[in-house]
Amino acid sequence: MTTTMTPFAAPGLASLPTPPTGWPIGSYATYAEAQRAVDYLADNDFPVQDVTIVGVDPLVVERVTTRLTWGRVLGGGAASGAWFGLWVGLLLALFSPGSLLPPILIGLLTGAVFGMALAAAGYASLKGQRDFASTTQIVAGRYDVLCEPRHAEKGKTLLGRLALAEPAS
Repeated sequence: MTTTMTPFAAPGLASLPTPPTGWPIGSYATYAEAQRAVDYLADNDFPVQDVTIVGVDPLVVERVTTRLTWGRVLGGGAASGAWFGLWVGLLLALFSPGSLLPPILIGLLTGAVFGMALAAAGYASLKGQRDFASTTQIVAGRYDVLCEPRHAEKGKTLLGRLALAEPAS
């Protein structure tokens, strides 16, 4: 089998996404539990290079963080624009003769004004259709630990010992 290598691919790994292989040796409700299981295998000298954690039943979870108001939108735009303007002002100050303060202040104020204008334009274009801010992440309904067949039985036995050693919830 030949694999195509890209400049960013690790040696020996396929450069295109491939489905996972192996037999299931454990299934967990959270990624932390699956990670703990693989860590347990590693602690018991198991060849973990044959193990894969697979998130099954992916879900897109959007958590609303805050309600957006004009004040919040303009304040956030001014703040992010001010940071960019400060950076530009510092660059200008490095290459301009005389005092450093005027180019920095001009950059800061100009950045804040442009940041507010761009934030206002973006928020106005939504026409009240999205008056909240949120974060999005992809999570799985469960996490399966797969192992190549040559070591699957040993892995299942070890994870069975781990499950017996855990206190009941």
